[in-house]
Amino acid sequence: MVDLHSGKTIRSGDAFVLLTLFILGAFIAVAAELSYGGWAQIPLLSIVWWRLSLLKHCRLKTYFFSSLAFGLGYFVIGLWWLYISLHDVGGINSLLSCMAVFLLSAYVSLYFSIACLSIRLFKSSSISGLLLASSWAVTEYLRGELFTGFPWMGFAEAQVNGPFAAIAPFFGGLACTFLAVYASWQILQLKKHPMLCISTLTVVALITASSGLWTFTKPIGEPLKIELVQGNFPQSMFFNPEGVLKQIHFYSTTMMQSQAELVVAPETAFSWPESNLPIGLVANLQNFATTAYSNLLFGVIGRDPNPRDGREFSNRALGLSPSADSYRYDKNHLVPFGEFIPPGFRWFVNAFSVPLSDFARGGDEQENLIIHRKKQDPIYAAITICYEDVFGGELASRIRNNSKPTNLLINLTNLAWFGDSQAPTQQLRLSQLRSLETGLPALRATNTGITAVLGPNGKVLQALPEFTQGSLIAQVQAYAGKTPYVIWGNFPILSISCLLLIWGLIRHRRF
Repeated sequence: MVDLHSGKTIRSGDAFVLLTLFILGAFIAVAAELSYGGWAQIPLLSIVWWRLSLLKHCRLKTYFFSSLAFGLGYFVIGLWWLYISLHDVGGINSLLSCMAVFLLSAYVSLYFSIACLSIRLFKSSSISGLLLASSWAVTEYLRGELFTGFPWMGFAEAQVNGPFAAIAPFFGGLACTFLAVYASWQILQLKKHPMLCISTLTVVALITASSGLWTFTKPIGEPLKIELVQGNFPQSMFFNPEGVLKQIHFYSTTMMQSQAELVVAPETAFSWPESNLPIGLVANLQNFATTAYSNLLFGVIGRDPNPRDGREFSNRALGLSPSADSYRYDKNHLVPFGEFIPPGFRWFVNAFSVPLSDFARGGDEQENLIIHRKKQDPIYAAITICYEDVFGGELASRIRNNSKPTNLLINLTNLAWFGDSQAPTQQLRLSQLRSLETGLPALRATNTGITAVLGPNGKVLQALPEFTQGSLIAQVQAYAGKTPYVIWGNFPILSISCLLLIWGLIRHRRF
């Protein structure tokens, strides 16, 4: 074992260092699932920065792989549920399924490694924490953009149960990440500069707390009576004709017995192409919507008889209302491999036993759902389907550029793919973050959970237990207005981060 400060490469201690950072990453992933995970992650991150700081004089290659080990521990634990969809549902053998989870974890860990390089490359100074936080914000943004993006399991989601949630309406989830990383770095510096760090953390805490005093959206109209239907059907039934008919019967019967103004069933509640549904089904649902003056929204497989790109099927939300034409929203941000096949990877999808893996992509500027009401103004809802809830910038852009206002968020999801795992709670936190960013309430209609009503502050107001069949009947208050994040998107936090990094590079070259 060699001295970590000697400038030599670690040799005998390599395995220990990598294992330590891997375990720390795993602990931080587990902490995200706790009731106050956003608080718990910050001191754990401080330990990671301390361990990486000890490697600052080692070779760049050693440092890079050490930080990669941290990311691997974090993502392997956080994303292990992909194994269920690949092996248990998709029928891929265990070895290949494990390899796929590991490779995806390794890929997204690269962004963590790149962000951690700021500790290694920049000279230590009073702005080191700002440079690390800036690097993290920029790389997290890139993780959500490059190769269609995969920003799942960022530190921002945990902040819905952490100290920096109040900043989300102003600057979004990236700002929450920025502050979490910066605060964790300041904790590391407490021994060296106690008064400065305590003062800095106090100022950050006061600014964040005062941010929660501002509200940018306000209630409109009377509360809307809603019913969210949770079918709890195993994924295996989605590819069995008898199972599909059973689902269709359950959801259609439940919707036509409802007394709510809005009834929502989950993603692919009707998992057959819209044109192949039982004769008269959609007409009967439309007659019910008209007679009962109710609005229905449910997931189907859309079908375009004249596709422009050769893909005729889509992941669609179909809406029926009492006084308008039917509404269609086709999922815009598709899941690689699950919903579209990246070029050169047809061989991988052929290993699945799951059909319908190459959907068409919906347009970027699809209209909001109009929820019609008796003797009241309509409510406008922005629709997302499952994975789209991960992309806060895209949702903010849709709301900002839509010709109609947005008063409510609705997400249709089917997470039966991932069994009894932490995937539903992870996506619930993402939905909470979207409500925080937009200042709008949200409805989540899911197949196996978590079906829930969220307030404009991201708090869970009501929820159904997972893996139960039933309906969540509630009243939700619509809101109007736009938060600064909806207006500005990620531009402010990215601009600040890039300017800080440029400043850091100039200082580095000068000194």
